[in-house]
Amino acid sequence: MQNFSLLDLSPIAEGKTAADALAGTVDLARAAEGFGYHRYWLAEHHNMPGIASAATAVVIGHVAAATKTMRIGAGGIMLPNHAPLVIAEQFGTLATLYPGRIDLGLGRAPGTDMPTARALRRHMVSEDSFPQDVQELLGYFSDSAEGAAVRAIPGAGTHVPVWILGSSLYGAQLAAYLGLPYAFASHFAPAMLEQALHIYRSTFQPSQYLERPHVMMAAGVCAAETDAEAAYLRSSQLLAFARLHSGRPGKLPMPTENITQDIPAPVMAQVTQALSCSATGSAKTVKNQLSALIDTFQPDEVMVTGMIHDHSARVRSFEIAADILTDLRETQQAA
Repeated sequence: MQNFSLLDLSPIAEGKTAADALAGTVDLARAAEGFGYHRYWLAEHHNMPGIASAATAVVIGHVAAATKTMRIGAGGIMLPNHAPLVIAEQFGTLATLYPGRIDLGLGRAPGTDMPTARALRRHMVSEDSFPQDVQELLGYFSDSAEGAAVRAIPGAGTHVPVWILGSSLYGAQLAAYLGLPYAFASHFAPAMLEQALHIYRSTFQPSQYLERPHVMMAAGVCAAETDAEAAYLRSSQLLAFARLHSGRPGKLPMPTENITQDIPAPVMAQVTQALSCSATGSAKTVKNQLSALIDTFQPDEVMVTGMIHDHSARVRSFEIAADILTDLRETQQAA
């Protein structure tokens, strides 16, 4: 493991507003920079009452302005929602304002429901143009774009690092074919993690962007002073995920002492499986769980995420995680 990073969805907690969530994102980003996180990514979701990062590029600029050294990026931009030129201009502008600090992770899903997807686009098409759109976007960032008929200004020549994100085998194949870094969304869809990483690593083609495969594995983290406290804090995310899967998305719920009373057993089984690539508990427990994940999948980078209702507890959770990941990285590098 070379680096560890943080994914923030800017959660809007029950009893709070989007303004509170965005203020919390800035506060957490500043803290994360001090904790030693390498990247701080934000994700594009739409029509979600509990997520404030819909205008992802705008939030990235706000966070980049509030920090100094940490890389800030998208994990990710859902490219089917946008014209590649628009994204090239947005991230070219960000890279011009904050040189050497901006990342662009690209996803193939719409990141929302179908009615909202239709509202995001001027027209809906049946064919999958994601590979072509990624290559078009890469072209806008290249030096050769200077002489093109259509240019991203700013954007041309900025060489914004582009990542392919995925939760299936499709993204792994595309990232390997294009020679791009690959981030797997194992924090909510771990089923194909092992197979996807094998495909990516075994079929990777070196490119002008990357000489060898680079894998980022995402994992949920909820760390506290005791196992019991961490389990209590994590109940908010379990409730939120259960409600989302039941078609009732909302703000991040208050934690509960007895999660089994609030989530039916069949739904709980689905939630537990979906969020199984995670670590919950005291520092000792979380270290053991994260160490096992890293040993199993050997990622080049780990990106942790977690939604906790209480902001100060959330910051503390990522502080504990940073201490653990620093220690694991140093141990691994010394071996």
